[in-house]
Amino acid sequence: MNEVDKLFSAPLAQVSDFVFDADVARVFPDMIKRSVPGYPTIIESIGLIAGQYARPHSLIYDLGSSLGAATQAMRRHVRVPDCRIIAVDSSAAMTERCQEYLQAQDAMVEELTPAEVMQADILELPLKSCSVVVLNFTLQFVAPDKRLELLEAIYTALLPGGVLILSEKLRFDDPNTQRSLENMHYAFKRANGYSELEIAQKRSAIEKVMLPDTLETHLARLQEAGFSHSHSWFQSLNFCSIMAHK
Repeated sequence: MNEVDKLFSAPLAQVSDFVFDADVARVFPDMIKRSVPGYPTIIESIGLIAGQYARPHSLIYDLGSSLGAATQAMRRHVRVPDCRIIAVDSSAAMTERCQEYLQAQDAMVEELTPAEVMQADILELPLKSCSVVVLNFTLQFVAPDKRLELLEAIYTALLPGGVLILSEKLRFDDPNTQRSLENMHYAFKRANGYSELEIAQKRSAIEKVMLPDTLETHLARLQEAGFSHSHSWFQSLNFCSIMAHK
C-alpha cells in the first residue's frame, strides 16, 4: 500500500545521497505526484504517444521504469497486435513493487498489452529491435559521460519511424530563468504540503545524484546520437518531455 512521503520530515544529522530503496518505493507515488508538476499529464500522454508509434510485432522499452506508471499507461493505449512492453529498473525494491502493480492492473483491466519487469542496469542491457523507448525522468540519473552512449544504443535499436520519449528536469543557463523556475518549483512543493525542512533535505539528498541538463543540451545530444528530429512536447515549470524521432 502506498504511503505519504515523510522521508525528509524529521531533521537528519547527515543527509545521505538519494537512492531508490524500499523506503522510497513505498512512498514513491505520493512523492512524484507532489514533486513533479505535470506528472499525471506526462504519464497519460506517454500512453497516447506509444499508441501512435507502436508497431505490430515489436517491443517497447520503459527504461528506468520505477513503479511502472508509464508502462501501465502504455498497456492501456497500445492496441497493435503482438506488441510487448519491457519495464527495466536497476532497483530491486522498485521492480518488485512494479510487478505487483502490473499484476493488480491485470486483475482489473482486460486485453492489456503484455508487459514484463526486469531488474537490470540499462547501461548494460542489450536492447533488441523496438518501436518505442521511454526514458521518463531517468537520463538525469545517468552519469553525464554515459548519456550519449545510452542514446546511441537506443537509436540503434529503434525501428525506422520509431520514437524515444525523454522526460527530464531542466536547468537553465540564464540565472534569472533558473532562479525564477526553481523558486516556482519550491512553491509547487509547498502547495503540496512539503515543509521547508523537507524541501531543503530532499534537495541536499538529490543534488549529487540527479544532474539535469539544459533543453539545448538534450536536443544537441539527441541529434549527435542520430535522431532525425527532436522537439519538446510538454513543459511545466522546470520539467519537460521531448519526442525524438528516428
